[in-house]
Amino acid sequence: QVRLVESGGGLVQPGRSLRLSCVVSGSWLTVNKMGWYRQAPGKERELVATAISDGNADYADSVKGRFTISRDNARNMVFLQMSSLKPEDTAVYFCNAEIRTSHTYSSGRPYIKTDDYWGQGTQVTVSS
Repeated sequence: QVRLVESGGGLVQPGRSLRLSCVVSGSWLTVNKMGWYRQAPGKERELVATAISDGNADYADSVKGRFTISRDNARNMVFLQMSSLKPEDTAVYFCNAEIRTSHTYSSGRPYIKTDDYWGQGTQVTVSS
């Protein structure tokens, strides 16, 4: 069973930095995209940043130039370095990964699935 666990959230003053970490555990074939989403109170969950396995990354306009996503494929981890934090960055941050896993039908025939997996979320609060 695949599991994602985030860490690194907390309370930070505006303008300061924070680094989030997420580790993938369990059994899988490949980890494709990995990313971070966030959800502020009363708002929908939104994409913050994604990192594809080939090293390409994409960011929400609101965090470009301030946040950096990186992956450590050897340790099955993804990080989000957040700088120049603003009060509007306050949210629960979720780690996400697109993962291929192998399974077996009751008949014994193997098959492969690709699913999105989520962590439980870590709270980031930016306030003076």
